[in-house]
Amino acid sequence: MELFQAKDHYILQSGDHALWCSRIDGTMNVRPATDLLLAWNPTCLGLVEGLVGKIQLHTDLPLGLILICQKVLVGQMPGDHKVYKITKIAVIPLSEEEPLDLELELCKKHHFGIDKPEKLAQSPDESKFLMKTLSQIKSNVGAPTKKKVKENKEKERLERRLLDELYKIFMDSDSFYYSMTYDLTNTVQRQGDTEKSNLPLWKQVDDRFFWNKHMVQELIDLQVPEVDFWVTPIIQGFVQVEELVVNYNESPDEEKNSPDTPLQELTCVDDIHPRFTVALISRRSRHRAGMRYKRRGVDTDGHVANFVETEQLIHVHNHSLSFVQSRGSVPVFWSQAGYRYNPRPRLEKGEKETIPYFAAHFDEQLNLYKKQVIINLVDQSGREKIIENCCTETILTFENVQTLTDAISDIIADMRWGCATGSTRSCGPTTATPSVDSTPARPPSR
Repeated sequence: MELFQAKDHYILQSGDHALWCSRIDGTMNVRPATDLLLAWNPTCLGLVEGLVGKIQLHTDLPLGLILICQKVLVGQMPGDHKVYKITKIAVIPLSEEEPLDLELELCKKHHFGIDKPEKLAQSPDESKFLMKTLSQIKSNVGAPTKKKVKENKEKERLERRLLDELYKIFMDSDSFYYSMTYDLTNTVQRQGDTEKSNLPLWKQVDDRFFWNKHMVQELIDLQVPEVDFWVTPIIQGFVQVEELVVNYNESPDEEKNSPDTPLQELTCVDDIHPRFTVALISRRSRHRAGMRYKRRGVDTDGHVANFVETEQLIHVHNHSLSFVQSRGSVPVFWSQAGYRYNPRPRLEKGEKETIPYFAAHFDEQLNLYKKQVIINLVDQSGREKIIENCCTETILTFENVQTLTDAISDIIADMRWGCATGSTRSCGPTTATPSVDSTPARPPSR
């Protein structure tokens, strides 16, 4: 994918697809690739891997375009779907300012034998404008100019600090992943929704885990099929994919060395060594995300702080097994002030005010995951006891605690694996497939 800089636009181009991003007002539009001929003196800045979206770090700063510069292959999900981790980004200001050195890989088509892209030549109109501006600066020297220079320096320092933080989020955390063909936001069970199977990938995703949705909302709002190429759902979390080879007939070393053990040919199912794909996917919700100690509890939409869904997946011989767990902050209104280690928790609202939002949270959980086992990881003595008491009292408003305790053993016994065979996914014990739908253990942790 090539990135071009023109007088009024930055242009992303890949084959027949082109995305124009205005340097005047920051708007984004999809246009035919042939429109590149209409741009003013377009210069290729290099190659990028994809688009994250558009962001404004501060109201005093211009909009910025976030691009994926480098990626690494994490592994391949069943069906040869490649999963990538973002390792480097570039942020381009959507303004008339020249971008900093982006350190992009240069494309061979436009930079054959060239180390760095050439700077844009100024148009005659630009030259006249610069001469006029220079004259104005010379005629307005003095205190007002010095004040403006100071403001500009402060603005530059703010921009640099915020950009540094943004780069750290992507390049130091190792927590942003995407796939062009596999839906990382949905579990195997949710991917069985046949009503969405023919839609573009970004329209199939679970909205909770579509991390960059807000950044590409302008493209989504265009409501034209051409945007499908440019909208790449990114998750924040963790993905690991490994391939294992298992020999069913291989004996332990002790048996191999025994003189009583007869020699056997190493044979496996279908006379091959079966290959298992094992994957672990953790998805962090984009709702109520934030730094530990600074983002706690539930909000008025029933979203809890730092909610994460984790899926364990095993695939072999066209069969996929999936087990899901989730975690999140205790769904009551509470907070912790300060940055020191383990600050004292405090309740923000009482039981009556909390109940509607506590209920809203678990209504959604039960709708999404059906049966739930709630594991309370809050310290039941000491500093966190106030949170534990509030959580327990709120639960007791709905259920008798002894009834819940007695029911846990049956629920745990009923937990199974979700199973998908090709395009067929099991959803309950009445199906012919022996494995059934998964049930997440839901621990609302500290």
